[in-house]
Amino acid sequence: MIDLLHTVTPKRVRTLTPDRGTEFAGYREVSQELSIPVYFPDPHAPQQRGTNENTNGLIREYFPKGTDLDQLTDQDIDKFVRDLNHRPRKVLGWKSPFEVFFGTKLRLI
Repeated sequence: MIDLLHTVTPKRVRTLTPDRGTEFAGYREVSQELSIPVYFPDPHAPQQRGTNENTNGLIREYFPKGTDLDQLTDQDIDKFVRDLNHRPRKVLGWKSPFEVFFGTKLRLI
């Protein structure tokens, strides 16, 4: 994962904010390799992870609680990822993550 982050996002990852989940067990290595600070939010303080919580809400727009994720096809997931990455975000100055990451809008025509 670190090699991928170095390759694709050399200056775009500025901080790491784990939410105490097991998926963040390697946070020290990521922080050291990318020379970025780690911020630990207080327990039960979602306001300290605003972008994360907002993204969780966007995911729920597509997949409400109770959705059986095992029933989703690869095409369902691909469409969701594409839609989410092309959705403008206030935190990005109303640009989409795609625009910020690649420096351009997606041109389909």
